[in-house]
Amino acid sequence: MRREGLWHPRLLHVLAALGHTDRLVVADPGLPVPPAVETIDLVWRRGDPAFLPVLESILTELVVEHAVLAEEAHDPVLLAGTDRLLGHVPIDRVPHEEFKRLTASARAVVRTGEATPYANVILTAGVPF
Repeated sequence: MRREGLWHPRLLHVLAALGHTDRLVVADPGLPVPPAVETIDLVWRRGDPAFLPVLESILTELVVEHAVLAEEAHDPVLLAGTDRLLGHVPIDRVPHEEFKRLTASARAVVRTGEATPYANVILTAGVPF
C-alpha cells in the first residue's frame, strides 16, 4: 500500500502508462465521454469528489506540459484554483464544443462529482527532463 498520494489503482495505472503528449481529461460528471475513451469514475454523489482536489492529486503524479479549458468556464474559484495548481503550465481556452471534440483523443477521462458547470480540463503529459 502506498503511504501517500493517489490510492485509486486504475487511475494510478493510467497515469503511469501515459507517454509524452498523451492526454488525460479531468471532468465534471456531465461531460460526454466518447465511446472509445476509458472513463475512470470517481463520482459517488453530487459534489464528491470535487474537481480541484482531484486535479491536485493527479498533478502530484503527472508531468503536464499543456492544458486546455473551455472558454465558457467562468467560475472564479474553479479558474483561480486551476491556475494555481497548473502554475507555469500554458493553458489554452477553446469553445466547449471544440473541447468535447478534443476529448476523443484522450487516453482516459477521470470523472469527478463537481457540480460547477464546465469544470473540465484536458492535460497533456510532458516529460520530467
